Amino acid sequence: MPLVTQWTGVETRALREAARMTLAEFAQKLGVSDRAVAKWEAAKSEPRMVSQAALDTMLAQADANVRGRFVGLITATQSGVPQQLVEPAEDPVDASEYVRHPTDGKMMARVPGGIFLAGEAGDPVWVDEFYIDVFETTNADYSRFVAATGYQTPRHWDTDGRCPRSMYDHPVVEVSWNDATAYAEWAGKALPSAEQWEKAARGTSGAVYPWGDRPTVAKCNVRETRVEQTTSVSRYHSGVSPYGVYDMVGNVWEWCSTPTTRGRYELKGSAFSSPLFRGMPSSYNDADDFMQDDDTGFRCIALPNQISDPV
Repeated sequence: MPLVTQWTGVETRALREAARMTLAEFAQKLGVSDRAVAKWEAAKSEPRMVSQAALDTMLAQADANVRGRFVGLITATQSGVPQQLVEPAEDPVDASEYVRHPTDGKMMARVPGGIFLAGEAGDPVWVDEFYIDVFETTNADYSRFVAATGYQTPRHWDTDGRCPRSMYDHPVVEVSWNDATAYAEWAGKALPSAEQWEKAARGTSGAVYPWGDRPTVAKCNVRETRVEQTTSVSRYHSGVSPYGVYDMVGNVWEWCSTPTTRGRYELKGSAFSSPLFRGMPSSYNDADDFMQDDDTGFRCIALPNQISDPV
């Protein structure tokens, strides 16, 4: 199911048009005035928290056709691709497969235990059941960790140690493997192994990319997309993995727990600075555990006994 971390006028209008409602009908459904909806869509204001929740509910209760049109409209807006040329994403996972982690509050997706086809050769590998963050760890997530522990802030934050507001929903970067591990330990989670990460990205059948075998640039933030910086972690709805996980190609490289040589660990997923082919989940990359770069971040995993009830 498509997820939206922050509703703006863009997402609001896409949902209204996907549901094929007039401004008045949509506003009545949400319990607000049509003037309020018009202001959202004109970017003159943003929905309040109660309206954000109402929009979440409307999207969750929408049928598959509406969700498909919503994803297509959002993707077309973000990529500049004509809507009729955008391939709608499949509904990858039922909402009951998502859970909310009890410590950092992040949404996580269930990855069932079993065999998947790993690596370029498609070798069968068994991975036990686990949960993985739906979105990369954001600056907002990391700021809560810093506030709770007094941990050092990333270099790209303001001189007063605060994250720029415009970057709250972007992945945190300039964090080393040690920094990422410290966050994971605070949250009661762990960094994924390279095999866990790859299964969450490709599913069981050995697809080349999270969305299938076609190298579609519009589904991710890579060099060819020409964004040239990080983007909101919920931006690329049509590029989600079979388990509903976002940004498994592009945006930022992600640290894994798998060591390669002494003091070096695997990285997965590629970044906005990388060509699309580097984002294939089977691709290999590694770095020193102290490396801090502006295109490197992370997400975490948890075991079934470490998470709360499904949302």
